[in-house]
Amino acid sequence: MVSKTDRKAERIRRHKRVRNKISGTAECPRLCVYRSNCNIYVQIIDDDKQVTLASASTLDKEVKTKKANKEAAKEVGTLIAKRAAAKKITTVVFDRGGYIYHGVVKEVAEAARSGGLQF
Repeated sequence: MVSKTDRKAERIRRHKRVRNKISGTAECPRLCVYRSNCNIYVQIIDDDKQVTLASASTLDKEVKTKKANKEAAKEVGTLIAKRAAAKKITTVVFDRGGYIYHGVVKEVAEAARSGGLQF
């Protein structure tokens, strides 16, 4: 009998594999993306100090679209770039969180790049 794979466990495995290779520092923090069925969350993290430097999500008041779709991803990406610029963060390491670089995750990355972040 073929058993059904646990998609969340597989994503966590992929995320651990990625996190072994990248980490954020004070000079170049990590831009981490998490997407749920309802919302999109993005954080800029300094892993040395274990501190979140900036964050944005679809739950913020500045974001008009309150869903986890591509339009909301563009808004969250531009918002995180604006908040990073306010904290004088220009370069980051992109952490896709074990998700495929496609769809919502890709839109967040491209919007953050167009907002001024380099990665």
